Amino acid sequence: MRAATLHQLRLFASAARHQSFAGAARELHLTQPAVSMQIKELEQSVGLPLFDRAGKRVSLTTPGEYFLVYARRMLSTLKDAEDAMARMRGAQTGRLVVGMVTTAADFLPRMLSGFLQEHPGVEVELTIGNRRSLVESLHRNEVDLAVMGSPPRELDTRAEPFAAHPITAFAAPSHPLAGQPDLPPALLANERFIVREEGSGTRAAMEIFFRTHRIAPHYAMEVASNEAVKHAVSAGLGIAFLSMHTVRLALTAGELVALSVEGLPIMRSWHVVHLRSRTLSPAAEAFRYSILEDGERFLGELFGPIVRPGR
Repeated sequence: MRAATLHQLRLFASAARHQSFAGAARELHLTQPAVSMQIKELEQSVGLPLFDRAGKRVSLTTPGEYFLVYARRMLSTLKDAEDAMARMRGAQTGRLVVGMVTTAADFLPRMLSGFLQEHPGVEVELTIGNRRSLVESLHRNEVDLAVMGSPPRELDTRAEPFAAHPITAFAAPSHPLAGQPDLPPALLANERFIVREEGSGTRAAMEIFFRTHRIAPHYAMEVASNEAVKHAVSAGLGIAFLSMHTVRLALTAGELVALSVEGLPIMRSWHVVHLRSRTLSPAAEAFRYSILEDGERFLGELFGPIVRPGR
């Protein structure tokens, strides 16, 4: 096998994770044709097809699945070497890989922007997915730090809360329940719900609420992004549980309203998480400290105080 570049290995691992060249392009800030070309060159170097192409989706071939194991090992070893050199330099430089659930997209990039202004020598890679995919990235040692609502119990991690994370039910302003005070949870049993995909932390919190109140909800539609959920709800297709940290603009624009349901909002916490077995680089340790020190204040300034709907 002719030498494959580290850039190609990163593209390959990203495309395998997203099962999409377009997803890899978005994550690594490249064009899709550039990703396709690099993957093709990698396959030529390996001498075997690594992906099966089917429209916009791709899937690993059997050689691709084997190659992914070694690619991840090489990338993980390189990251460990970078971190070790950064510690020896005693400077906050190097590459920082941060994973986040999609619900954190409305605030974490802003926090990273402020951090980079104070640490211009740090190169940041930001990966986004649902809770399940982020837990898998932690397990594979692909991220330094992860920001999520519910930390994984299946991994030995250090999970530190840094801010409140309220989740509640939202509907279109024209919905019959909109504006009614102190709704009993049982009323939700007759409603149509727009839900996130399996593996989403928001969906998991919603399902715990339903089990607690012995509600068997009707799932009218399942979608894979908060933006799609908000559009479906504002169009009157159903009710949805959403983080109050994702709906600021939609509420201001009058596209959504929070329902005043007894027992809501569900109060969770945002956590910054890393594997206990991983020694953090100076850059990762600095960003972890920044989140723990300023996260609650930052979210308070960005989203305002948490107010129960109807009050």
